[in-house]
Amino acid sequence: MITGWPETLLVGLQTLNQILTAGIAITAFSLFLYALSFNLRDRVARSFAIILLCVVIVFTAEALQDSSISIRALDILMRLQWFGLAFLPAAYLHLSDALLVTAGRPSRGRRRVAVRGMYTLAAGFLILLAFGYLLGPIVPDGKPAPYLERTLWTEVFTIFYVIAMVWAGINFLRAYRLMLTRSGRRRMIYLMAGATAPALGSYPYLLFGYSLAAQHQFLFWSAATIINVLVGALVVVMAYAVAFFGVSWPDRVIKSRLFKWIMRGPVTASATLALMTVVRRGGELWGTPYSAFVPFTVVATVLLFEHAITFAAPVWERWLFFGRDRNELELLQNVEERLLTQSDLQQFLEAVLAAVRDHLQAPSAFVAALDDETLLPVVAAGNRALLDQESLTEALENINGDVRHEFQWGNFWVLPLYSRRRPEMDRDELPPLLGLLGVAWDGNKEMESDQREALWLLADRAALALEDRQLQQRVFRSLADLQPQVEMIQRMRAAGRYDARASLLNEPLPQEADLANWVKDALTHYWGGPKFINNPLIKLQVVQELATAEDGNVSNALRTLLRRAVDQVKPRGDRKFTTEWILFNILEMKFIEGRKVRDVAARLAMSEADLYRKQRVAIEAVAKAILDMEVNKLDS
Repeated sequence: MITGWPETLLVGLQTLNQILTAGIAITAFSLFLYALSFNLRDRVARSFAIILLCVVIVFTAEALQDSSISIRALDILMRLQWFGLAFLPAAYLHLSDALLVTAGRPSRGRRRVAVRGMYTLAAGFLILLAFGYLLGPIVPDGKPAPYLERTLWTEVFTIFYVIAMVWAGINFLRAYRLMLTRSGRRRMIYLMAGATAPALGSYPYLLFGYSLAAQHQFLFWSAATIINVLVGALVVVMAYAVAFFGVSWPDRVIKSRLFKWIMRGPVTASATLALMTVVRRGGELWGTPYSAFVPFTVVATVLLFEHAITFAAPVWERWLFFGRDRNELELLQNVEERLLTQSDLQQFLEAVLAAVRDHLQAPSAFVAALDDETLLPVVAAGNRALLDQESLTEALENINGDVRHEFQWGNFWVLPLYSRRRPEMDRDELPPLLGLLGVAWDGNKEMESDQREALWLLADRAALALEDRQLQQRVFRSLADLQPQVEMIQRMRAAGRYDARASLLNEPLPQEADLANWVKDALTHYWGGPKFINNPLIKLQVVQELATAEDGNVSNALRTLLRRAVDQVKPRGDRKFTTEWILFNILEMKFIEGRKVRDVAARLAMSEADLYRKQRVAIEAVAKAILDMEVNKLDS
């Protein structure tokens, strides 16, 4: 029997190993949720999620094993571990097959059958486990720890495990050789290095029951501790490599999101668990198994970590992930934080009008913006009835070209609001007109000079807000026009990480969100217009084929495609004005027949707001129909 400090050291190694095991379980479960949340559509990510689930089962069952539980509960937990161990080889082969497909080497059927066969064999081993053939009875006083007796079928499973891992490793190497880009090869190296983590993590459990582990307990627990440290790190490395599959986000976004996820999840939870365990074990040494310090430690650790992550996140994003693009990305972040939204603009103009009314003791005031030669009231304060009686467009006729000239219009004194930027080509030319500021005023009453100066000062503040609004609208329109092209480039770049041959030669399918916007533009200009003629839908293969049948007329081909997609939304039978026909009737009446929104809403007996909500659903249905037609065309 081991006595004295060797026994204390052995207990310390076992405690540290238990903390690490729980940390691995937490990390694997957190990364499993990450895979489910962000890139589950990708085959590589799905197969990796199965591996993570196996790791969660193995290490969670191991972490729950404690000297305080009964022999019966210990036996159940040990057998539960083998639910993860049994499916781990099949999951590895599944991941290697998905990597080969992504790298441009699709299966001809043999690998797919092999993967399914491996899952079938794994299920067969679980059946043997249920009937007591895979493992024998528990040895509660076994060394180096309690274990289940090995049987002949245990050795068979070990051979199955090793063969599957070697097979998967060969496939990993094949996928690495198929990579054509440096980033793809680099991440495949990360993936292959990280893939050793679950295999290493299962190593101690496969050694249980061998005399070598019983004779060298220090060696066993030291090796198990080192392996658990490596497993925790390599699982994160593997998750990092897999995070790039199936998503079109920029690399910096993927890295930042994964890093923040790991810090908020595994790091915070593992640190909390470790400190809680240390405090509890310390209490046991002092004769107090549980004290108020345990929940206090948990709460304090979680709060401190969350606050530290919140404050440190902007710093590590700039230094770790922005790279050479730091200046551009910091500018975008500043714009996002200081963006003048419509609500911000309205609040500012309301404050300006409140100051105007208070200074002049006026019952009403307004600010109107000039958009496409049409004056639209942005903010009105006070008695709106005074403004409703007048026509804002008529006020433009009273402007005489003087920047600092107010004029009377009905019951209002009106001040024109000009841009601060004058045209560079002619310094004598007036700057662009932004809008008007009006304040209700008695025409028979003269305005004092200090009142006039204060009013013009407030008008300059309003003009500044309208100018910023106009500039930001231009930026938003540019971003809206740029977004589809940027999204397509990002998707092609993401695919090119691992299969450059296929990513750039083939036109990638648009996402449903982009497709819905394109369909809306095309339907809006169904009978002709710039959004129809220059619509990105004309690049679809199905449109090009229809254009061939239309003697090369792309507009007629696109119109035919939209008509077919709208007809797919149409229910069977004669046209009616019932609930099931609402989507088709909206598409037919508003876009095909070109009726006004008010007329369509009245005919369908619904409000205009409800009509717009149903219209969005109808457009998405048309977009889905077009996407299905394009997929079928590409498959054929």
